[in-house]
Amino acid sequence: MKASHVIKAYFSHAWSGVHAKDVALVVVTLLASLMLLLVPTGYERIDDHSIRAKARVIETHDDGIINYGVIMQGEQIATVEVLTGQYAGLRRDADNILYGKADLDKLYRPGDKALVVIDPSDDGSDPASITLVDHWRLDLELLLVGSFFILLLLYGGWTGFKTMTAFAFSAIAVWKLLIPAFLAGVEPVLASLGLVALLSAVICYLVAGFTKAGTAAFLGSLWGTATSAAIALLLARPYNLNGAVRPFSETLRFGGFEHLNLTSIFLAGTFLASSGAIMDLAIDVAVALEEVHKKRPELGFIELVASGFTVGRKVFGTMTTTLLLAYTGGFTSLLMVFMAQGVPALNMFTISYVSSELFHTMIGSLGLVFIAPFTAVLAAALFAHKGMESTLAP
Repeated sequence: MKASHVIKAYFSHAWSGVHAKDVALVVVTLLASLMLLLVPTGYERIDDHSIRAKARVIETHDDGIINYGVIMQGEQIATVEVLTGQYAGLRRDADNILYGKADLDKLYRPGDKALVVIDPSDDGSDPASITLVDHWRLDLELLLVGSFFILLLLYGGWTGFKTMTAFAFSAIAVWKLLIPAFLAGVEPVLASLGLVALLSAVICYLVAGFTKAGTAAFLGSLWGTATSAAIALLLARPYNLNGAVRPFSETLRFGGFEHLNLTSIFLAGTFLASSGAIMDLAIDVAVALEEVHKKRPELGFIELVASGFTVGRKVFGTMTTTLLLAYTGGFTSLLMVFMAQGVPALNMFTISYVSSELFHTMIGSLGLVFIAPFTAVLAAALFAHKGMESTLAP
């Protein structure tokens, strides 16, 4: 087969099914993402005149570092060359403060790239000081994101482009809408559920289009999130949840936000974290039934429901394990500490860190249990209805 035929077949398959409503939703979502990026959150530091730039480490001096076993404190002095910005080419000594915390401290060696904060002098001459922030990772981060988007477009075609749009909008919406709402004191549970509803609508209709499958997936996602939220709110008080188990929770309070309800923020994070898996399962069941209906349009409601239940059971069997692995993956070091110290299982499952993570996992899994049959019944009802067309788009 000629290469031209392969390319033509690829585009006819991957970039087919482009409807006007889908294009309109993509354009609106991209414009909304751009607007959110440009709108300030209200927490920007307008009085910060520091300059951030990329720098190369030329030489390091470790005389000021004090070792306390595996902990290091003190100060590392590094001679750096600024590579970007108005001070490009400047060579100066920069400070690297060590706090004795492995998750925050870093050491530099000659040849390393780093992000530096430059404090200009009052008279506009050479900077008053240069501080090393962390290793420069933006190039690799952009490479990873760019590779992901390119592969998504190559494999997914038009659907991949819509998925990319949904991915970008979700990330921007969380940063620009949800986080500022939390800091402003908006009820975290309501804010999170509102954002999840918005993201469910955008993602489901972007991925599945304005079809019955998209509608079934959207409504199923709302049902799954609502039921898991109701269960979480019902059990939160008797469970004695401690929202401070999340990293940097205490730092947030000491930073002037002591009024925040950390338990409500924990619950809000639970709904947000499980919403992706819930939407995934809803899309799987709805699209699977759409394909079944296309191939066998004579099947009735009962047959479609049975097919939906079968698909839901198979996907649900792996999705719950996915949640378990995703949630517990961030606590492997803690589990290693428990095992190394011989902590009894009874103690381990009672400690707030583990019990909160178990709560996190089970709430998400319960949402999956409810969403699979509901989406199957709803999608079957939509596809089996003889008075409806197979798509809501013209």
